[in-house]
Amino acid sequence: MSKTQQLTKKDHTYVWHPFTQMGVYTKDEPIIIEKGRGSYLYDTKGNKYLDGYASLWVNVHGHRNKKLNKAIHKQLNQIAHSTLLGSSNIPSIELAEKLIQITPDRLQKVFYSDTGSASVEIAIKMAYQYWKNIDPQKYAHKNKFLTLKHGYHGDTIGAVSVGGIDTFHKIFKHLIFENIQLESPSLYRSHYKDEKEMLAHILERIETILSEQNDEVAGFILEPLIQGATGLFVHPPGFLKAVEQLCRKYNVLLICDEVAVGFGRTGEMFACQHEDVQPDIMCLGKAITGGYLPLAATLTSQEIYNAFLSDSHGVNTFFHGHTYTGNQIVCSVALENIRLYEEDRLLPHIQKTSRTLETKLSELKEHPNVGDVRGRGLMFGVELVQDQESKTPLDIPIVEAIIRLCKDYGLMIRNLENVITFVPVLSMSNKEIKKMVKIFKRALKDVLDKNHSNR
Repeated sequence: MSKTQQLTKKDHTYVWHPFTQMGVYTKDEPIIIEKGRGSYLYDTKGNKYLDGYASLWVNVHGHRNKKLNKAIHKQLNQIAHSTLLGSSNIPSIELAEKLIQITPDRLQKVFYSDTGSASVEIAIKMAYQYWKNIDPQKYAHKNKFLTLKHGYHGDTIGAVSVGGIDTFHKIFKHLIFENIQLESPSLYRSHYKDEKEMLAHILERIETILSEQNDEVAGFILEPLIQGATGLFVHPPGFLKAVEQLCRKYNVLLICDEVAVGFGRTGEMFACQHEDVQPDIMCLGKAITGGYLPLAATLTSQEIYNAFLSDSHGVNTFFHGHTYTGNQIVCSVALENIRLYEEDRLLPHIQKTSRTLETKLSELKEHPNVGDVRGRGLMFGVELVQDQESKTPLDIPIVEAIIRLCKDYGLMIRNLENVITFVPVLSMSNKEIKKMVKIFKRALKDVLDKNHSNR
């Protein structure tokens, strides 16, 4: 039995994979990644794959980056972990300072956790408790959140409560709390004639709700510019800024979930900076360590932080925390990750390669099975349909066949139902970006040609 066969047997016997129907997964031999270098992944059989999904949207400077590796080794020579409960540590302090320097000015405090879901859970609890700490009687009914349809904010119960994906969340409907869900401002598949009409209608609806129910709404949570895990729905320019203005007008906290879109993914360091938006709370994760280790952070304004202060431990305290909150190793590699953005001039690089990605993908717009090409920065989706007129989603088995063939041709990408996502390693070269799209186009043609010939 080969090494891969031995590992496959153990994988199928012991491992339960996330977002995976294991009854389907265990029918085939999986790709087992053994190592990585730069923009590439290598499996146990020696096959090489371009990492077109940045190992689930997290990798920044490439795999096995020498400087990130060195930062981890250096910290290990000091200490691996000590708690932030009742004490502090050097890397967590330095990282908090750096995060405050690079994020919008309104944000002044950093609360650490370990996953994007946790950062959102923390934001929800903070927003809820904030109003209760200020005046529990006056704000007794501020218990709901405004959210967007097709929103995804993680998998903990609070994060699921503010999500909007029935496929993921409907089974938990009796566990989650009530929110107020709004129409997503995405033009494709909408009934609007253009973005101007859509924007006006949705913003009018938001203002109507806030004017009538602002005494019930604690916060408005959204992914700025792009809704990621539901199909890369892109918001029209001006929507985010208008939402900020409405939140200020009606005394509602603005929570920007930048877990997926933050750290350069959209071409600016943070998506809300495209429209000079100042959130009250910002959630960070994924690329914060360059794709190396689990770390997340929830940043808040000074005003929110002050509402949790008192002279008594049991009064107004935010009772939330994680064992590895502010861990030294993860904070050290996050600091080096941020430093490399500046040293390698990564944002200008992303702005260049994102133009290449958009140009190459836009060539598919006339393809009869491509309904929409949308995205921002290095975060694009190609929606596959049976035909452009009906917009009927392409059958999932066909989409999955395209994904499998991409892997056979040396590209790792993922689909969100009938949307193929292109969210590559942020440092990926212009040449590699072109190669990624070329492989996809080849797989698309080969699968669809075969499907048509079998009809």
